[in-house]
Amino acid sequence: MSEASRADERHPLRQLYFYLTEGCNLCCRHCWIGPKHLSAADRPTGLDVRLVRSIIDQAKPLGLSGVKLTGGEPLLHPGILDILEILRAGNLPVNVETNGTLCTPELARALAGCSSPSVAVSLDAPDAETHDWMRGVRGAFASALKGIRNMVGAGLKPQIIMSVVRRNRDGMRALVHLAESLGAASVKFNLVQPSVRGEQMHRAGETLPVPELVELGKWAESALAAEARVRIHFSHPPAFMPLSRMFAEEGAGCGTCGILSILGVLSDGSYALCGIGESVADLVFGHAGEDRLEAVWRTSPVLRELRAGLPGRLEGVCARCLMKHVCLGSCIAQNYYISGNLWSSNWFCEEAKARGVFPESRLIPESA
Repeated sequence: MSEASRADERHPLRQLYFYLTEGCNLCCRHCWIGPKHLSAADRPTGLDVRLVRSIIDQAKPLGLSGVKLTGGEPLLHPGILDILEILRAGNLPVNVETNGTLCTPELARALAGCSSPSVAVSLDAPDAETHDWMRGVRGAFASALKGIRNMVGAGLKPQIIMSVVRRNRDGMRALVHLAESLGAASVKFNLVQPSVRGEQMHRAGETLPVPELVELGKWAESALAAEARVRIHFSHPPAFMPLSRMFAEEGAGCGTCGILSILGVLSDGSYALCGIGESVADLVFGHAGEDRLEAVWRTSPVLRELRAGLPGRLEGVCARCLMKHVCLGSCIAQNYYISGNLWSSNWFCEEAKARGVFPESRLIPESA
């Protein structure tokens, strides 16, 4: 048996990431996918519910143990209640990533009725002016708060996600206090990735330099975490995380997506590495209406190459990093978007090394 075949057998399909809609009711300036903005007058479309059911049925024999619903905005999907019922009936744990603005009491109850539900809601500031600036639509802050309260009222304890940029960084502590008052379980601070709209923010100087983000991460995971009544997670690569928090309680984690055990399903039914397939055709592997899922999962050249090559073929600072077996390059999709190379090192880590702020204790000595 070849090394590639052995690697295939070692990696069951654990998670499906459904990018349910091609559109979004917001127009976030940092979005790494950049879905089409839909106004209230636009008719939303998305992945056919029958196709969702078929994909899930095909994935279960391959090891499926959970589903993520994202977008675009997943709650914009006209069949979202039917999709949640499919997941509930199948006893599949569900993770929903949403901007929160469309979460009615009915939707919140449907989410809460799923098996082991978890919900992450984007809230980019403790104030309406800054949040609405990030989200590109006035009133987004008030609608998100209403949606979060509906979730909490249904018994959910959402995670609040804030994408940290120059304009909102001083609001991190206040956002944690807001999350506490809303009944959230945790707060996650995300880096803005340099892809699609996020790439434009980087070029415009609206994001923070890597050395400042490194210091913010240390502060968030020490001082801020110590005073907070909710769990705190700063989403930088594992090389920058204290070991005490890397494998901590639920909601912390090591900051990686589990690239070798997931498959993305785009809103048009295409199979892809993840949502990056919306803008990088190389990372699209077939279509659910035409290709059997098992064939896509077992035989797609990119997936087989990743299984056989990670982490040993990683380049640059990732090749020397002691955390590469945990991190696996942090985000292969982002790395490929920038370089067109599956084995390219992570942009954040490369800049940190160039600026002298990559932790030397996490590097294999060059003489080794």
